[in-house]
Amino acid sequence: MQPGNFPANVLFILIFVAANGFFLFTAHKLYRILRLGKPEDRFDRISERIKSVATFVLGQRRVISEPAGWGHFFIFWGFVIITVGSIETFGVGIYHGFAYWKFLGKGFTSLLYLLQDLFCAAVVVALCVALYRRFVVKPERLRYEDQKATNQDACIIIGLILLLIVLLFGARAVEYLLAQGETNKYFPRLAFVSVAFSHLFAGLTKEGLQAWYSFCWWGHTVVILGFLIYIPFSKHLHLLGAIPNVFFRRLGSVGELSKMDLEDETAETYGVSRIEEFTWKQLLDLYACTECGRCSDNCPATLTGKPLSPKLTIHHLKEHLQAKGKMLLAQQGAAETDTVNPEGELAKALIGDICQHDELWSCTTCGNCIENCPVFIEHVDKYIDMRRYLVLMESNFSPEVQNVMRNWETNSNPWGLGFATRGDWAKGLPIKTLAEDSQVEYLYYVGCAGSFDERAKKISSALVTLLNEAGVSVGILGAEEKCCGETARRLGNEYLFQSMATELVEIINSHGVKKIITACPHGYNCLKNEYPQFGAHWEVYHHSEFLATLLREGQLQPQQPMDKNLVFHDSCYLGRYNDLYEEPRTVLNSILGLKFSEMDRSRNKAFCCGAGGGRMWMEETLGDQKINDARTDQALKLEPDIIGVCCPFCTTMFEDGLKTCDMDEKVKVYDIAEILAQTITSAKE
Repeated sequence: MQPGNFPANVLFILIFVAANGFFLFTAHKLYRILRLGKPEDRFDRISERIKSVATFVLGQRRVISEPAGWGHFFIFWGFVIITVGSIETFGVGIYHGFAYWKFLGKGFTSLLYLLQDLFCAAVVVALCVALYRRFVVKPERLRYEDQKATNQDACIIIGLILLLIVLLFGARAVEYLLAQGETNKYFPRLAFVSVAFSHLFAGLTKEGLQAWYSFCWWGHTVVILGFLIYIPFSKHLHLLGAIPNVFFRRLGSVGELSKMDLEDETAETYGVSRIEEFTWKQLLDLYACTECGRCSDNCPATLTGKPLSPKLTIHHLKEHLQAKGKMLLAQQGAAETDTVNPEGELAKALIGDICQHDELWSCTTCGNCIENCPVFIEHVDKYIDMRRYLVLMESNFSPEVQNVMRNWETNSNPWGLGFATRGDWAKGLPIKTLAEDSQVEYLYYVGCAGSFDERAKKISSALVTLLNEAGVSVGILGAEEKCCGETARRLGNEYLFQSMATELVEIINSHGVKKIITACPHGYNCLKNEYPQFGAHWEVYHHSEFLATLLREGQLQPQQPMDKNLVFHDSCYLGRYNDLYEEPRTVLNSILGLKFSEMDRSRNKAFCCGAGGGRMWMEETLGDQKINDARTDQALKLEPDIIGVCCPFCTTMFEDGLKTCDMDEKVKVYDIAEILAQTITSAKE
């Protein structure tokens, strides 16, 4: 049947309406499942959200950050341009004389057809590369437990797209031949691929060409509408979820965890133990997953053989959400709820059946998964929310964590050392407590490690030396200082964290503090990004950015050269969570003679030291290798004399890693404050 003529146009309209109706019905069901999640406000700063879509969806900024992403770039834009062309195709299905050139002019149509041919050709190349990578290269990040089903789904999608493009070129090729010598038809010669395809149909009669045109047109149209129907049931569900997920992405710091309402008397549980207890945005994350595997490809737990893969976590949660969501919707519409099979999806435990305990506790909260996700899925929050349930509702956590939490409760530090000795490290140093002199501009918040850990105390002393040398007006809290609670929060003990945070805010505010310096990225992130939840309004500086400012302003001037090879490690909570990459490098580059090298995994792709998320206080018994050992090996490949760090946790983890491989005498680990202090004190001597 010739497209656009009766009764073909009636048949097309019926198929078009049916396909779109089924798609909308399915999409609405997916939306209703999202509504099962808890409320969350993601409707602020609309202009920035629109800009995000322009940058990360239209511009594919995160996608093309890796070479393989360029294939997706061309596939995405190929689909956009094909969709524009499909409007004309559908118009022809209603009326055979419909054509863009009649409404938009021949110049615009020529450009559009040229772009369609270019991008469709690029899509074919990209799909061939995708098939080669999936079935020949077989990268680890594309693997699943049910690899056969995953490959089958991928082949269906790739096959449909290839068929779609071949039929499009076929229809266009015939259309070009039919337009020759016809005054009421126009086909631009700029569509060079379509014109080239026309040679396949050369010599056919007009009736033969029309028959081939009808075949290609109907085939192309049916494939498009079939693809539309198939999307919600395939791995390409992200075509529906990705754009809204980018729009609703977190615009604030990714280092800020949500504040639980512990005073809500209506709450039956705390944390998340059922899929519907996540927020709607957390559930939208599951729809948006492209299954590209970049999260797992950069996860230190995955790469060292731990039972954690962020990609699989999201995949399993999505499958569970879709299966359980349908049942919950059915429950809502039924008069009786006891008809549900107790052995079915509703009976599965989110923690235990869908997400394993070891999976949740293996996360170091390094943020590499979030940083590398092209559609801004927030993995870490989900792990923490499930930890909160285990800790607050079931007291289900390891014995070493129990001991650490007990120490926080009694002495406000993880070692359980007497809180009254918290300021003893500063004896003999040129710094006073705020109780002795509150008329200072800055508070140096030392933190637990800098106050009690013998190795970290040297960092604290070095920083005080530098601040004194620069003439900075600064003081400490001494015995008044309390733990900020950052690690307790990430271990899931939100109640303990909120108690510590409330107490510390009251202490700091009682001294009228407005500006804070700290050397711990974990404390820095917590004080800066999470304490505003408790009424804190301070300017918070990490010592790397503060020292970089002092150097730029000439208040510190390193003079003693340091003829050493140094490799620098980016702290997760300093870099990915707070975008402080250049500041520590400014400090290191100010030192004469220092040979500075970068590891392969550096800056936003830096490999975690293994201490974050409470892992500092937990035994690492799972996997092929300890995370800190793996990171130490990466550093040693550059044959350094010094491993430079910006975090007391990182210092400990690297020193332990060096001891494991008997390199602790040859290679030293120094905080940038210690390195800078050596160049200044040596010069003064």
